[in-house]
Amino acid sequence: MSRLVVVSNRVALPDSDQNGGLATALDAALKEAGGLWFGWSGKVARAHSGELHRATHDNIDYLTIDLSREDYEGYYNGFSNRTLWPLLHFRLDLVDYNAMTQAAYRGVNALFAEKLAKEIRDEDIVWVHDYHLLPLAQELRRRGVRARIGFFLHVPFPSADIVAGLPHHEKTFGALAAYDLVGFQTERDLERFQDYIRLFRGGSVAARGTLRDHDGRSFQADAFPIGIDASAIATLAANASRNPAVRRMQASLTGRALAIGVDRLDYSKGLPERFRAFERVLDKHTDLRGQLTYLQIAPVSRGGVASYRALRRELEQYAGHINGAHADPDWTPMRYVNRTYPHATLAGFYRLARIGLVTPLRDGMNLVAKEYVASQDPQDPGALVLSIFAGAARELDGALLINPFDSDGVADAIAAALKMPLDERRERWQSMMQRISSYDIHAWRRDFLDRLQQTR
Repeated sequence: MSRLVVVSNRVALPDSDQNGGLATALDAALKEAGGLWFGWSGKVARAHSGELHRATHDNIDYLTIDLSREDYEGYYNGFSNRTLWPLLHFRLDLVDYNAMTQAAYRGVNALFAEKLAKEIRDEDIVWVHDYHLLPLAQELRRRGVRARIGFFLHVPFPSADIVAGLPHHEKTFGALAAYDLVGFQTERDLERFQDYIRLFRGGSVAARGTLRDHDGRSFQADAFPIGIDASAIATLAANASRNPAVRRMQASLTGRALAIGVDRLDYSKGLPERFRAFERVLDKHTDLRGQLTYLQIAPVSRGGVASYRALRRELEQYAGHINGAHADPDWTPMRYVNRTYPHATLAGFYRLARIGLVTPLRDGMNLVAKEYVASQDPQDPGALVLSIFAGAARELDGALLINPFDSDGVADAIAAALKMPLDERRERWQSMMQRISSYDIHAWRRDFLDRLQQTR
């Protein structure tokens, strides 16, 4: 078996708190045949030293590099998060393009390639992750790397016209043609990428997933919908009744039903629209007043970006407005929390919740939807209200699918979820759980790596 080299913006070091499903899956893949994990250390230095930090644990070599303050601001805060993130989530109106941050982005990718190229053997399999590293394969090829290189985009891929709205888009997105296999979350993402190669790159599509760039180079692309460790999350949720935080939450509900949303504080998640829809539940379905409590957990992210600060202020004001207008002395309809919780605690909260609210305006997949389903009690499962613009909607046919821009439609779905008979809830849950269990995080990574191994 070829050695696996994983490259990501951040590295999940063995002694860190980054123990999510993706880190677990990549860790398992690296252990199988030995491997290397390369990326940013997460540390910002005053000046760039170029020094590599090496560590080895369980047959895995970890290789990280610090970023200078200038590189961090340009590559990470700048082009990655203020330019590419909104673009990839269909928000051209929020794209903050700057030629200097684009140059910094290319510069950090070149720096990564310079350091990594010396570590790669021809027989290695290289797996690059996410939008921070779109041009990395191109930079590695320029330095003579001949190994197979695959790329997986964890976020959506927008329409070709939106991509072309980025000045000098070919320098960033055209560079994807240097990979041997490009992976997306959904078939729609794949279709939009093929359109981009054909319409704006001067390439062609020989067949589904077989593309030719304008210079004649052929490469592969396909959809690989990422999964979760369904059995591990189900076990966490089943054992969560002993968790003190979960027990306090259950006691605080005093018999009322719980609706839960868990999202990073980001404009792509549709939180203002979700708050409006919940208020419509209270206004429109008056028989549900006092019966339902909505918990929104929204950890703050990217606090240095103005649009994120504005979003936080908006949500704080809206949550106060909802409670001020609708609360009773013995009932607060909405609980809004800006903090993170351990995975075991979240799994317990999901299991308590009669309704899971996953209503992004645009999302590559949204693993919260899958984690909510996996956390349910098979004998008395809750119902999932899911946006049609989340990648997970392509798989979870047992969810109540909604348009997050339609406040009345979302409100009606929440009411329907709360009133849904047990037999229907079980039937819907079984359909979704079967899919989540059969194509979990481990099947996803094996599927991608097997395909990459087969490329020429």
